Amino acid sequence: MSETENKLLQKEMTSSDYYWNSYAHFGIHEEMLKDSVRTLSYRKAILENKAIFKDKLVLDVGCGTGILSLFAAQAGAAHIYAVDSSDIIIQAEQIIADNNFSDKITCMKGKMEDIELPVSKVDIIISEWMGYFLLYETMLPTVLKARDKWLKPGGIILPDQANIYLACIEDGDYKDEKIEYWNNVYGFNFSCIQKMAYREPLVDVVNADSVVTAPSKILSLDLNTCQVGDLTFESKFSCVAEKTDYAHAIVAWFDITFSRCHKPIYFSTSPSSKYTHWKQTVFYLRETLTICEGEIISGIIGTAPNAKNERDLDISIHVDFEGKYQSLHATQEYVLR
Repeated sequence: MSETENKLLQKEMTSSDYYWNSYAHFGIHEEMLKDSVRTLSYRKAILENKAIFKDKLVLDVGCGTGILSLFAAQAGAAHIYAVDSSDIIIQAEQIIADNNFSDKITCMKGKMEDIELPVSKVDIIISEWMGYFLLYETMLPTVLKARDKWLKPGGIILPDQANIYLACIEDGDYKDEKIEYWNNVYGFNFSCIQKMAYREPLVDVVNADSVVTAPSKILSLDLNTCQVGDLTFESKFSCVAEKTDYAHAIVAWFDITFSRCHKPIYFSTSPSSKYTHWKQTVFYLRETLTICEGEIISGIIGTAPNAKNERDLDISIHVDFEGKYQSLHATQEYVLR
């Protein structure tokens, strides 16, 4: 293929194409499989609830390598339909054959919205749909559409509950390294890049000791009833300072619950919880807050899919703070991509 032909091919590919192709590479699945919090929570939810799965029809939305389908087969499901739009489905089909579950699991390549199952309804939908900040690059709209089309009345979604939280953190050293650095790069002014750095949230591990306020819940989702429109939201937050310190950024994380299990199963991606590949999402503030214990950092956060690429997120954070040493009333815009 000539260089010109290659450029034309790349031009024809959409951001969605690149998204699905990225999930065809085994490396991203290795990271997810090795995330013990993630994978063991799903295994526990399925294998410790065999009574729920026995002789049931199961739909695995975004099956990846097929690990959740394999768990469901082990739990005694009558049949599992494993759907993925990425070419990883080819490896999933081979993995399923190599583990002697081809009679129990049917792999189907395509977008869930376009797939036609050979059954009218399923009893259970399983999916690992969560992204950074819960909603980034998320498959949740696809899961909800699959629920509305394929899940029988009273059917089960695993997991089915999710919450997002915010808190403030002291992060002066890292802010200097990642943001302030651009003010002076070998004697040159690179502040135009600093503006870009402020707009892009950082996905990284936050030390629990860096958190300086109590958390504030900004979103609760019940997958049994929520709609795609609920994923575009505006929410108030109020974080109470737990120590006298500085606040350089706002950190976000989420938790997940499998509430329909015999004994509900829960995990969190908070700074104080065990590491997950989702880490935490950090929104740096342009102005550092000087806070005293008991003071309140409040505001409004708004989140919506990006107009150019719906898998990216436009996030607006307005902060209201009236403290002993400082006041701040400001809005910052971010793009998670």
